[in-house]
Amino acid sequence: MRLLHWLVVIVVITGCDGPGPQPQDRETSVRVDERMAAVPDPGFERALQPRDFEFPRDHGAHPRFATEWWYFTGNLQNPAGRPFGYQLTLFRVGLRPGPPADDSDWRAHQLYMGHLAISDIADARHLHAERFSRAAAGLAGATTGPLQVWLGPWSVRSGPTGTFPLQIEAATAEMGISLTLRDNGRPVVLQGDRGLSRKSAQPGNASYYYSYTRLATRGKIRLGQRQFDVSGESWFDREWSSSALAADQAGWDWFALHLDDGRDLMFYRMRGKDGKAQRFSRGVLVEHDGTIEALSHHQVELRPLRHWTSDTGNRYPVAWHLRVPGHDLDLRVEAAFDAQEMPLTVRYWEGAVRVTGSAQGVGYLELSGYAN
Repeated sequence: MRLLHWLVVIVVITGCDGPGPQPQDRETSVRVDERMAAVPDPGFERALQPRDFEFPRDHGAHPRFATEWWYFTGNLQNPAGRPFGYQLTLFRVGLRPGPPADDSDWRAHQLYMGHLAISDIADARHLHAERFSRAAAGLAGATTGPLQVWLGPWSVRSGPTGTFPLQIEAATAEMGISLTLRDNGRPVVLQGDRGLSRKSAQPGNASYYYSYTRLATRGKIRLGQRQFDVSGESWFDREWSSSALAADQAGWDWFALHLDDGRDLMFYRMRGKDGKAQRFSRGVLVEHDGTIEALSHHQVELRPLRHWTSDTGNRYPVAWHLRVPGHDLDLRVEAAFDAQEMPLTVRYWEGAVRVTGSAQGVGYLELSGYAN
């Protein structure tokens, strides 16, 4: 479990709280397949069967599971039409199972990690940052009633009367976001089998996974000393699990698309180490009226069209042909610009994309398991 090792090392190096190093080489980064295929501590619970979700409680932390994340992406623009993409993800990693009943200011069962990125599409600039803390002395944590997830000054906070509006805040010296996300009335999407998202054949290699696919978003983006008023739409994903990948799996290709006709399309392509898509690939199509249809791996055709190689030597498929024949969708999904790699403790590509073809739109693409 090399990612856990690096989290512990980085928190010790940085003290209690603060940005971690920005690893750019193979010695200080961790491959997704190494972490996600690790054998979990047997004391952690595993996602074995569908469960009843309880909101707002399930928006908060699940310390009986090893890993979880609160994940936001969005495509925004300023009044002049200048486009931006953003990502904010807050991760919780359990050091040992169970609620933190005996935690103190000096001892904690949980570590938190955050990833922040802004894609300045007009100038083809991708800014990214990483932050770490132990969940002690109020430095990081998650609560419900109201929902609060924080990692130092990076935070997700709900309104006083319900989950929405959500306020998300994160900043570094070179960039920042301050955004308000509002529900548009579409139902929460329980991914997979009633929220149980199986990633491989082995029992427990799964997550509990739900999404809010289209949230109206307004606020501010800062690049250096320049600040932009922005608006657009965001995607909010929640997952928790204790293991996900099998030994023969390399990673996944994840698409989250907002189509201009009002439909939302999510599909993740689970990929074996042979490079082929596996039967555990799944997705969902949300109609403009909120109707939800699950998509199996048989219903979606994906083919990479173009690759890009980063300065770290990793080769990513950044343009795709995506078809859903049963819904007359024949799409080209392509990076808004290629250089949107996240060369952090966990290496992956995550960035804004444009959609053309039988429907137009924007979205986000995550490519994991391609790092050397």
